[in-house]
Amino acid sequence: FIDQDKNERLHAYLSGVLKQLDSPALIINSVSDHVHTLFRLSKNHALSKVVEEVKKESSKWFKEKDGVNDKFSWQIGYAAYSVSSSKVDIVRHYILRQQEHHKIQTFKEEVEEFMKRYDVLDYDERYFWR
Repeated sequence: FIDQDKNERLHAYLSGVLKQLDSPALIINSVSDHVHTLFRLSKNHALSKVVEEVKKESSKWFKEKDGVNDKFSWQIGYAAYSVSSSKVDIVRHYILRQQEHHKIQTFKEEVEEFMKRYDVLDYDERYFWR
C-alpha cells in the first residue's frame, strides 16, 4: 500500500503526528510494506501511546485523504529500539538506505535475524506477519 509516489506525503504526515506528541522525527523512510522512523520519544508520552496514535492517525490519513483501499491497516505489533546518542547517525543512515537494503534482505529476514542476534525470546511473529 505504500507507493513510492506517496512516500513524501506519508513521511510529512507521520512527522506532523509525532510533533504533536512532543516526539520529533529525526528521519522517516518507507518501502512498500513498512516504515522506519527514528524519533526522540517525549518524556510526556509512553512509547505504546505514541505508536498507537501514529498508526491510528496515519491509517485514517491513508483511508480518508489518500483514497487507499479501505482494507489498509498496520500490523498489530511493532518493534521499537532505543538508540544511544553515539549511534543516531548510523541508524539515520540505515533508515535512509531502506530501498537498497531490502533488495538484498527482506524485512522478514531482517527482523528474524535481529530477534535471534539480540536473544529476543518472546518474539511472536503473529504481530508482524499476516
